[in-house]
Order: sequence, then structure tokens, then C-alpha cells
Amino acid sequence: QVQLVESGGGLVQAGGSLRLSCSASGSIASLNAMGWYRQAPGKQREMVADITSGGATTYIDSVKGRFTISRDGAKNTVYLQMNSLKPEDTAVYYCNLRNYRVVTSTYWGQGTQVTVSS
Repeated sequence: QVQLVESGGGLVQAGGSLRLSCSASGSIASLNAMGWYRQAPGKQREMVADITSGGATTYIDSVKGRFTISRDGAKNTVYLQMNSLKPEDTAVYYCNLRNYRVVTSTYWGQGTQVTVSS
């Protein structure tokens, strides 16, 4: 089992910044990926940013150039630095971890609210 604990959400004005953190503990595979997803009211959950254990990153187009995902492998922690925030970034942000073994296992954090006021 894997536990994910998120922190760093909150209320910020448009143009501001927030940094999300997610710490993973438990049985973490050497080959894995961690990412951030978000879900706004009435919308489907979408992938925001993702980073593999090898450091490869992926971003949704709407956050490219504004958000940066990074990870500390020694601490099993992933970060999402969010700059130039917009009201449309308002959502619950969820941390995600996929363990790539014979069978891929997926884990989710409890979610942290990010609200961007205009």
C-alpha cells in the first residue's frame, strides 16, 4: 500500500503563486510516476502535470510555462509550483502515484483545494 499526503493549497489572487507538495510513503516501486490532477466543479478530473522516476515531465497545454513539476526522489515527494495563476485553475488538486510492476497500481491523495480569485 501507498499513502499520499498533500499540502499547500489555498486561496490566492489571480497572478499569484502557490506550491503544492505531496509526500508518498509505503511500498513505492523503483519504476513509478507521480503527478497532479485536478477536478473543478461539474468537470472531469484532468491530468495537470506528471513526472516519472526518471525525471520525464508532461504538462497539460493550459499550464505550460506557468506550472513546474519536480520531485525529490530521496524524500518520495513531488511538488507543483504554480505561477501566474488564473481563476480557471480553481479546482481540487489530487496527487497521483503509479507503481509500475508486473501490474500497475494507482494511488490517490485526499485532494487539496486551490482557489484563484479574480
